[in-house]
Amino acid sequence: MARVLLIIAIVMLTVYCVVEVAQARGYKVRLMPRWLWAFAVVCLPVLGPVAWLTLGRPIKSNPSIDRGPRAPDDDEDFLRGLR
Repeated sequence: MARVLLIIAIVMLTVYCVVEVAQARGYKVRLMPRWLWAFAVVCLPVLGPVAWLTLGRPIKSNPSIDRGPRAPDDDEDFLRGLR
């Protein structure tokens, strides 16, 4: 039973990482091209996904940095000018 759960966990991790590699922007992926990461994740059952999660994932930007309004309806000055 433990072997079955281990195999299911490895398959789920691999599927998760394949989907994440497919959705990642090619120019933000680190160390290797995206296609090579996909190949590594699929061909190296445990090592590939772990390497992707630790070394290849794009670094998320810091959302706490205020970059100003993203849309016109988020800008209070713009909304005041509409009246």
